[in-house]
Amino acid sequence: MSEPIDLQQYLTVGVETIVKDALRATLKNPKESLFMARFAKASEKSSARREENEKKGLHVPSYLIASITSSCNLHCAGCYSRANNATEDCAPVRQLTTEQWEDIFHQAEELGISFILLAGGEPLLRYDVLETAGKVQNILFPIFTNGTFLNDRCFALLDRCRNLIPVISIEGDREHTDTRRGEGVYDKVVGNMERMQKQGILFGSSITVTTENLQEVLSDEFVSLLAAKGCKAVFYIEFVPVTDEAAYLAPGDAEREQIREGIDRLRREHPEVVFVSFPGDEKSSGGCLAAGRGFFHINSHGGAEPCPFSPYSDINVAETSLREALDSGLFHALRDNGHLLEDHVGGCVLYEKRDLVEQLLMQSAKG
Repeated sequence: MSEPIDLQQYLTVGVETIVKDALRATLKNPKESLFMARFAKASEKSSARREENEKKGLHVPSYLIASITSSCNLHCAGCYSRANNATEDCAPVRQLTTEQWEDIFHQAEELGISFILLAGGEPLLRYDVLETAGKVQNILFPIFTNGTFLNDRCFALLDRCRNLIPVISIEGDREHTDTRRGEGVYDKVVGNMERMQKQGILFGSSITVTTENLQEVLSDEFVSLLAAKGCKAVFYIEFVPVTDEAAYLAPGDAEREQIREGIDRLRREHPEVVFVSFPGDEKSSGGCLAAGRGFFHINSHGGAEPCPFSPYSDINVAETSLREALDSGLFHALRDNGHLLEDHVGGCVLYEKRDLVEQLLMQSAKG
């Protein structure tokens, strides 16, 4: 299957659009507006670095997902990370050190990566890494957090380092959120949203879209509530089942069309909010963007994986570099043979074709 678009140009335009929308969304916040204006210039330099690498035969994506810890305090229903044994209750072991993450962030900056999405587990448990990320001002770090560990020290850091943007998970109203995340979580995160609004801290929300909450989370009422609390970005992430029992919660083609139409409508009606959909309409990007096409994932131990939903790795950045990770045998096998462009039923081609990914991983290990 041939590449239907100029992927590098597609990603560059995508970054420019997000930065422009974010700048517009912060016009009434002097601190955020000043930072976003500076970041817009930094993102232009990052784009130039990516183009130079492309000419040299290395495709560098705009985005990196970094799971900086495997520890979490919640047991959210259907959590892919726990199902993949990537998240645990106990104190994490064999995690990358603060210094190792600092090195990774600087390598990403040199390569031209513009966004590093900090995830976990619960990333707020690694304050040391967040503090380190805050010093790398040319990269924007959305922090995908359950929001329950926000405290005075975190608020002070977020106020000081405007390149750190908390993205708080919420599943809709109190009933939907507490049913999936635990009793009392909704009130806690909404209270923290209100505090960030008072302090002028830019934040977003992350919503796992299922067949059960789809109508509510795409409603004007729900988005208006988030906007009223000061939310400036909403990430819609389609639920990916990691067990057969949870398959019914995954949006199908009809539901994905509803999501696309709903987000298009919300963008028109709420220009004060930035809306991002993942995986969104893969047709517009020529297929899945994992394995370095548009992003890749570093787990808490340093393993370079295609994406968080496909936890397979043949290279570890603790032993090598990000540049070499992008050239990994597994990533090349997935990108070069058209596997990321293939048709699939659900929202994640790599999860659906996990047997194939495991075979490619074994072949890479032998090669």
